[in-house]
Amino acid sequence: MSILSAAVVGTGFIGPVHVEGLRRAGVSVRGVLGSNPDKSQASAERLRVDRGYASLDELLADDGVDVVHITSPNRFHFEQSKRVLAAGKHVLCEKPLAMDAGESQQLVELANQAGVAASVNYNIRYYPLCIEAAQRARSGKLGELFHVAGSYVQDWLFHPTDFNWRVLSDDGGQLRAVADIGTHWLDLIQHILNQKVAAVCADLSTVYPKRKRPLGGVETFSGKRNEHTATESIDVTTEDYGCVMLRFESGAKGVMWVSQVTAGRKNCLRFEIAGSKESLAWNSESPNQLNIGHRDTANEALPRDPALIDPRAAAATSYPGGHNEGFGDTFKQLFTDFYSAIESGRYRDRPDYPTFADGHHEIRVCEAILKSHQQQRWINIGEPST
Repeated sequence: MSILSAAVVGTGFIGPVHVEGLRRAGVSVRGVLGSNPDKSQASAERLRVDRGYASLDELLADDGVDVVHITSPNRFHFEQSKRVLAAGKHVLCEKPLAMDAGESQQLVELANQAGVAASVNYNIRYYPLCIEAAQRARSGKLGELFHVAGSYVQDWLFHPTDFNWRVLSDDGGQLRAVADIGTHWLDLIQHILNQKVAAVCADLSTVYPKRKRPLGGVETFSGKRNEHTATESIDVTTEDYGCVMLRFESGAKGVMWVSQVTAGRKNCLRFEIAGSKESLAWNSESPNQLNIGHRDTANEALPRDPALIDPRAAAATSYPGGHNEGFGDTFKQLFTDFYSAIESGRYRDRPDYPTFADGHHEIRVCEAILKSHQQQRWINIGEPST
């Protein structure tokens, strides 16, 4: 059981996932903060936590809160993270860290000045077989990187009547599919390969330039259709689909595509990494198997079994082989890593968990992707906007 206590800001789709993950990681959750006091109280009762905070001021004044998890809409991340850091509390923020690289750079600097642990919730790193892939790459089993390809594909915005605040650039940012799910893929691949994306060439597409917004609220991934509710037509400029060519620091090449309008794909991240000694392939919809390809010997299908995988991957595995683990377990494992780093003081050195610096780099990559699409050319990461 952790000696630290947490509070969660945001009570939509992902906030309760954090509450559950924290409890499974042995962290006490003192309370939650919704978009208004009534929502805070209702969520506190539903999630069985002691407090529904009336405001962020009230949450930050609670001396019993050591760590704040920010799961609110994107446009609030910067200001809320900034206030948490000013209060001297540790923070774990959902992606994207901020709305632009100027804001995320400020948060990196403020976190360093505050001397607290600051993480971004790139939880997909914590699938055990993704850790196994990283260990194979870093130990030399993969060999020299030739190229990488993959995708992150969903269908929850397949219909023009599907709507969520994320489709609006004012709420979610100028990029949507790339920023919302593509950044998970990009963070994972860069972490596995232990090298950054250095340049991008992107082509994006808005399938539905107009969507129907329900006059009432709608929940993320609710699966509810809106044909029989009153709606209004809303202009949409964020992308439903995107394809991005990548150039890594080593000169290796890659390609990523993302879609939130691919029927039948509920939440599917895939990668295939080609090295000079073997290839690695993984699919988040079958997360308990890593496919290892060979030229001159039989291919392997490595199961998520702590007796068979690298010790670091086994450490992120809670159950024996054949007892499947999935999405919710990645939150538990990330939180376990993050909170143990705080308790041990390891966060002051070079932490393994995704940091604000990682979140900042992702935003720089996103800005380069948007600029590349607009100008239809290769863009180096960090290239000036003018």
